[in-house]
Amino acid sequence: MTAQSFLLNKPMRILIVNDDGIRFEGILVLADLARQFGDVTVVAPAQQCSAMSHCITVKGELTIRKETFPVEEVKAYSVSGTPADCVKVALEALLPEKPDLIFSGINDGYNVARDIIYSGTVGAAMDGAMHGIVSIAYSLKSGCSYDVVRAYFKQVTELILSRKIAADEIWNVNFPGCSPEDVKGILFDRKPADISFYQNRFRKVSEESEDLRLEIDFVYSDDRPEGTDLEAVNDNFISIGKVKNMAP
Repeated sequence: MTAQSFLLNKPMRILIVNDDGIRFEGILVLADLARQFGDVTVVAPAQQCSAMSHCITVKGELTIRKETFPVEEVKAYSVSGTPADCVKVALEALLPEKPDLIFSGINDGYNVARDIIYSGTVGAAMDGAMHGIVSIAYSLKSGCSYDVVRAYFKQVTELILSRKIAADEIWNVNFPGCSPEDVKGILFDRKPADISFYQNRFRKVSEESEDLRLEIDFVYSDDRPEGTDLEAVNDNFISIGKVKNMAP
């Protein structure tokens, strides 16, 4: 069955996850927008879990709590674990049926270039692909209004669901940090730029005995290699690409 046939036959069962935590505005926006495609369940980390990649809990306990969620007709659960844990918990312990789709996000900050490998948003989507579920990671420039997402979400998602994707791939969508009126278009087949967008800076705070304390922050790269996700978002295009899962 192709992704396109989901749209034609019936409302879809949609699992929504993120890495910024169940209280973050991005997941509220995504859950609200996703309702036009079907029945939505949110299973998200109880706390901020950015840059967790595909990290999972292998021993011990996880706490799953049913949450009051401020989006109508959406069931929601928090998990005291990672984004990938949330997918596993949803599939193994919470959902009565396997979802048709997994939407991950909306992430606070681009998931582009080499930094994709660190992303908990992408990691959760990857876990969905490993279970044979069509999975989409959505991201937006950090600190920006969600107006551009609201304006283009339906069009972007319908375009994605009309296309085929391999079992070992996910869709990666990045919305530019501009107004809807300034979006220049939608670009498919954007490759991750072979550089880091978030370029870390390390500053020595103190050095005592053999211990070293470092302060870490980052700056954004202004590079925009041709044909890449970075070029697209920096030029106010919506960037859509496929990311391959390392699992066979």
